[in-house]
Amino acid sequence: MVNLAGRNLTIKGGRVIDPAQGLDQVADVAVEDGRIVGIDKAAKGGEEIDAKGLIVCPGLIDMHVHLREPGNEEEETIASGSAAAVAGGFTSIACMPNTEPVIDTEAMVEFIYRQAARADLCHVYPIGAVTKGRDGKELAEMGQMVRAGAVAFSDDGCGVASPSAMLRALQYVRMFDKVIIQHCEDPDLAGSGCMNAGVTATRLGLPGIPAIAEEAMIARDLMLAKNADTRYHVAHISTAGAVQLVREAKGRGIKVTTEVCPHHLLLTEESVTTYDTNYKMNPPLRSQKDIDACLDGVVDGTIDCLITDHAPHGREEKEDDFQNAPMGIIGLEMALGLFAKALVHSGRLDWPSLIQKMTVNPSRILGIPRGNLREGAYADITIIDPELEWTVDVESLKSKSRNCPYHGWQLKGRAVTTIVDGAVKHSLLAATA
Repeated sequence: MVNLAGRNLTIKGGRVIDPAQGLDQVADVAVEDGRIVGIDKAAKGGEEIDAKGLIVCPGLIDMHVHLREPGNEEEETIASGSAAAVAGGFTSIACMPNTEPVIDTEAMVEFIYRQAARADLCHVYPIGAVTKGRDGKELAEMGQMVRAGAVAFSDDGCGVASPSAMLRALQYVRMFDKVIIQHCEDPDLAGSGCMNAGVTATRLGLPGIPAIAEEAMIARDLMLAKNADTRYHVAHISTAGAVQLVREAKGRGIKVTTEVCPHHLLLTEESVTTYDTNYKMNPPLRSQKDIDACLDGVVDGTIDCLITDHAPHGREEKEDDFQNAPMGIIGLEMALGLFAKALVHSGRLDWPSLIQKMTVNPSRILGIPRGNLREGAYADITIIDPELEWTVDVESLKSKSRNCPYHGWQLKGRAVTTIVDGAVKHSLLAATA
C-alpha cells in the first residue's frame, strides 16, 4: 500500500463519531506515525487542529468510482480523481474496471496501485473485471487479481447477462471471500433506452429503460447467490421493486448488500424534460415513488452504503443529443453535502448513521483495513463542518470533467480536512504547531 505517513498530530475538541465503535463524544484524537494512538489523548509534539464545533470521523470511503485511467485520461486520471476524492472528504476509493484496457489482469491491478502511489493523495483500491474484457463470457483470472490486491469484482457499465457465467463467478470468488458487484440491468429489457420508461419518456419522445430491467436481474442473481452461498452486492440501486427484493432477500438470510447514489435520492425523471445530458445516467433517474423507496431503504438498513458512481465525461461528449450522449455524472466533491441534504437535513438520519454508511459499511464489504478510529488503526480521518453552507461551482472542481447537474446548488455540510495515514491531504483549516 501507499505510505502516506505524516507527522504527529492532535485533533482537539471535535465531536468524534466512529460507528465501528459506537462512539459519539467530544474528545481529542491523537495521531503518531500515521496511526491512531488514542481518543482523548494528545500526540507527542507535532501539529494541532482545532476541531471545536466540527465532526471528526473515520475517513470516508466511496466503493464505486470511475477514474478512466488507463485509456481516457482526458476525462479523468487516477491523480485528478484522487484530488477530487480528498477534496470531498474521501480517504479511500474503489475504482471500477471499465477502462481501456479493462482491469482484468494482475498487471492492470498493479498498474492502478502504482499510479495511486505516484498521486500520493488517497488510497485507490482496484476492482477487477468479472469476465475477460467485460464481455460477459469467459471468467477473468480473479485469483491472480486478488493476489495483486483487487478488492472486489464487477463488469460495471454492463451486467453479467449469462446466468451460468454469473453462477461460476459467484462460486469462484467464494474461495477468496470477495464480493461480486453487479450492474443490475438486463440488456434485452433495457434495449436502447436512455431514461426511465414511463409517461415522461413517452412525452419527451425518448426510449425508456423500465424498472423491470433492473429488478429481473436482481431477482435472478439473488437465487444464484443463494445457490452459491456467497456474497453479492447490488450496484447503484434505483427502483422501489429492487429495494424490496433486497429487503426480502436479507430477511431470508441471503448474503446481499447494496448501495445508492445521491442522484437517486434527490433527482427524478422530470429533470430530463430540459434534455440536459447532465441528467443522463445509468441507472436512469426514476420516479418520486422510487426515490421514496430508496430513502426508506437507507433508513431501515436495506441499503448499506452511500456511493457516488463518479463517472467523468468530456464536455464534447456530453454536448451530444440526449439519446447519444454518454451516461454518468461526477460526484466526489459534493457527495457529502448532497447526502446530508437528502438524509440529515430532512430528518431521516443522524450524522452517526450517515457516517456509518460512508465508512465502516463499505470497509467491511470490501474487506479493507479502513473505516474506524480504533487505537492502532491507520489514521484516515475526515473532519466535517456540518453547518458550513457552500455553493457548488463546477468550474472550481478538482476533477478534470464538468458533467455535473448540481452547479449552483446551495449545500450545507462539507469536509474541511482530509487526513490519509496521518498526513493532511486537503484542508480548509489552519493547523498550529
